[in-house]
Amino acid sequence: MIIGIDDTDSKKGGCTTYIAALLPERLEGIAKVDASPFLVRLNPNVKYKTRGNGAVAVSVHTEHPDEVREIAIKTVEENAMLDDRNTNPGIVFLEYTNGIAPELRTFAENTVRYVVSLRDAKRIISKYSIEHHKFKNGRGLIGALAAATFCATGLADYTYELMTYRCRERIGKKREVDLESVRKADAETYPLTWNTIDVENKRVVFAPHSPCPVLYGIRGDGLDAIKKARTLIRSEPVEREITFKTNQGTDMHIVHAGISDAEEGSSYALEGVVTKTPETIVGGHVFFEISDGYERVKCAAFEPTKNFRNIIRMLENGDRVVVYGALKKKTINLEKIEIKSLAKKMSNPKCPKCGRSMESMGKDHGYRCRRGCGTFVKEKITVDREIKTGFYEVPVSARRHLAMPLIRMVNRGAGQESVFPRR
Repeated sequence: MIIGIDDTDSKKGGCTTYIAALLPERLEGIAKVDASPFLVRLNPNVKYKTRGNGAVAVSVHTEHPDEVREIAIKTVEENAMLDDRNTNPGIVFLEYTNGIAPELRTFAENTVRYVVSLRDAKRIISKYSIEHHKFKNGRGLIGALAAATFCATGLADYTYELMTYRCRERIGKKREVDLESVRKADAETYPLTWNTIDVENKRVVFAPHSPCPVLYGIRGDGLDAIKKARTLIRSEPVEREITFKTNQGTDMHIVHAGISDAEEGSSYALEGVVTKTPETIVGGHVFFEISDGYERVKCAAFEPTKNFRNIIRMLENGDRVVVYGALKKKTINLEKIEIKSLAKKMSNPKCPKCGRSMESMGKDHGYRCRRGCGTFVKEKITVDREIKTGFYEVPVSARRHLAMPLIRMVNRGAGQESVFPRR
């Protein structure tokens, strides 16, 4: 069977992945637990999420299913933050000897891209007589069912994350991770590991700042590289660790659509032409507008995206782009952007004698030197743009779990190497 679990943590502590790390030990002797549990990041725009909106699933082989279910329920009960009114754990026990109904797969994919209701999860659980257990309102059944389904049917694209956990007496105290060892691990394993450190903004990002049991997580495509990075990092003692197969870094949350089809609460790739040039407002947020010929949508690079905003400020009317990000309050919150083509930027010519900008002599009458050099030029000139076509992304410190880093796109042949992936 597969055990799917979700919604056990809160902003005050706890972590659903930690429960998945506990289960192999708790089930020892009565079940064989597969080596690669699943960590599935669901729609990052759901208002009920705690932090990364992750659900987990572990596959077990046992002749004692009732005992397995009992231990799993008890493990969740002992480790979930049940005192928090927003924590509503759900556990699903999915037996898939006869295969998985397509309806479950559709449901699971929808949890990553759209807002799915608890009613839908309960309907499917009831329809297919799926064993389950809930605490309080059981909202976690949504993610638990999705994670279990992906564990049973697989992911079209996946990466890995090795998670380490703190000793219980250390939880809530300042994390002790040696910065130089993290830099070394990143330098020696990138690009097969990524989202470890924000080189440009000099920030370590693979360790959380919340009072949860996670010490740090190493993400990447190569298991050997991840394991190497683990051996290089020096830190406080680690209680336990586990490596997840995950949809992180895959852009699985992105829906390709027209602007008119985009709905609040989902993330999109929308293509259009810049119709309103970027404007920086108080707070450092940068806004512009695109149109696909039918509808327009506002786009934003917010202050936490740091130097990415400098790229956005270079856009001009007529540039064709594809914007990636969540639609919130009728605005696309940018995660990355592809600049497909650049509009020509025209300027008055320079005087060939003195180098000063020339002035217009009237419509279709050409340009003359302002200083009286006696020079004449018939037409405006094309000015080279500072920006190039290609992909650009927000820095690591502002990146979502599901967002595919450009280095992955390049390595998989999906990106353009003309723009160096910024870390």
